[in-house]
Amino acid sequence: MKFILLPSNEERRLSFYLAMEEFVARQLDEPDAFFFWQVAPSVIYGRNQVVENEVNLDYCHEHGIEMFRRKSGGGCVYADRDNLMLSFVTSDANVGFAFNRFVNMVLLVLRKMGIEATGTSHNDILIDGKKVCGTACRTTAKGCIVHSTLLYDTNMEHMLHAITPSREKLQKKGIQSVRQRITLLKEHTSLTLEEVKTLIRETLCDGERMLTAADVEAIEQLEIEKL
Repeated sequence: MKFILLPSNEERRLSFYLAMEEFVARQLDEPDAFFFWQVAPSVIYGRNQVVENEVNLDYCHEHGIEMFRRKSGGGCVYADRDNLMLSFVTSDANVGFAFNRFVNMVLLVLRKMGIEATGTSHNDILIDGKKVCGTACRTTAKGCIVHSTLLYDTNMEHMLHAITPSREKLQKKGIQSVRQRITLLKEHTSLTLEEVKTLIRETLCDGERMLTAADVEAIEQLEIEKL
């Protein structure tokens, strides 16, 4: 599997990376491709979600947290520079198989770190029964895109207030707060985030593909047109 690189380390909006997933799925001839990314404080919600029901709009506007809708399903998540967004693009069109491959890849990395983690029927990844990684998937004309948020660390105040799951949802899961059902990867490893990124890349990828300036322009155009 090839690791996809950008020609510069310029910080981009979350919508750019969603467009990058689309570009890789459409244009690259790799059967499997992978990349990770980090963004300024952002909320991303699923294809079928009503934003007013899932996001504290006033809080996000007040604190400069951007909001984006993705094309895949699943729940609403908060992301910032202290956690890691993972993107897996595969030519395999079987959603269940793509989900399973991705979850097992993340589990492999965590076990290399000495962490006993488990996957769930909802394609979440848990450590000690708490969620550290959630995933979403969508099909493309050429296969599937699976993406996830790996919680190495995060601004917990923003996470707790930017996302507003319903009281019924919390009661159904038997929890009092979002913090009680998630865990941070940094609590289970001495590795820094940069070291985790290196381990992920070395474990999952056997080569790299550097995008060109023309590729970046095409992604930016796709971001404008589609996202």
